[in-house]
Amino acid sequence: MIPVFRPDESALLALLDTLSTAGIPVLVTDDASPCTSDHVLRAVADRGFSVVRHPRNAGIARGLNEGLAFAREHGATWLLTVDQDSSLPAGYGESLLAASPAESGLWSDPSALRPGVIGAGVIGDASGDIGYPTHSEQGFSVTEEVFQTGSLWSVAALAEVGGFDERLGIDGVDSGACLALRKAGYSVIVAPDVRLAHTLGTQARSVRILGREVVSTGHSPERRESMVRNRLRLAPGEFAESPTHAFRTLRRLAMNTALAVTVEEDRWAKAKGSVRGLFPRGSR
Repeated sequence: MIPVFRPDESALLALLDTLSTAGIPVLVTDDASPCTSDHVLRAVADRGFSVVRHPRNAGIARGLNEGLAFAREHGATWLLTVDQDSSLPAGYGESLLAASPAESGLWSDPSALRPGVIGAGVIGDASGDIGYPTHSEQGFSVTEEVFQTGSLWSVAALAEVGGFDERLGIDGVDSGACLALRKAGYSVIVAPDVRLAHTLGTQARSVRILGREVVSTGHSPERRESMVRNRLRLAPGEFAESPTHAFRTLRRLAMNTALAVTVEEDRWAKAKGSVRGLFPRGSR
């Protein structure tokens, strides 16, 4: 399924062509795009794809849950979620499955890993390649969380944990789902040799600090507020599951916030947005 907002027509149709060639039923859910996107969504529907449009913007989690319902209605075992600004190579889904216990012959072994989600090992962005810290379990690469775009989610596992948390809206939705799956005893699997091309924000760029390359996302002040608030909301559960990962995510949040208020545009507005994120919504 593809959640969209103000989609680019050529990029979206190219992605749909890739998925349809693979024989995958596709749902496109639109998060209240303006009327300027009407022609794009009509073109999608005219090609025979299912389209759901909403009059009110609510974030990506709602669309992802509609994708989960769509997968269950079709009796699917796996749900592939792909952002509108991602592109997939041929055989992408099969490559993910090949790197997991789902296709290894261990699926029926009760002691084997239970994959809740399988993600690409490398996310290729204009700012550079992004990977995950992984460790080996039973011969498979495992991590704590993956981006939702380009990931294969176990339909049964997602249904068991209640799907994606719509209270998060957009930021941290994939992190929250991965945390819920890990709490339920499922693993987050990485396919190390699979690469996904994705645009991590239109203003993302790589910045070198103390000899390390880090990504400056360029997100808006509103997104900065959401990122801080949602990461802090997930932090207690993350510390309970993996203190190392919890520290790592908070360190990354601190670094991204520091970049937003020092090297990006609208620094003061982003600083204020980040401070607002420290407080529960409606508490100020």
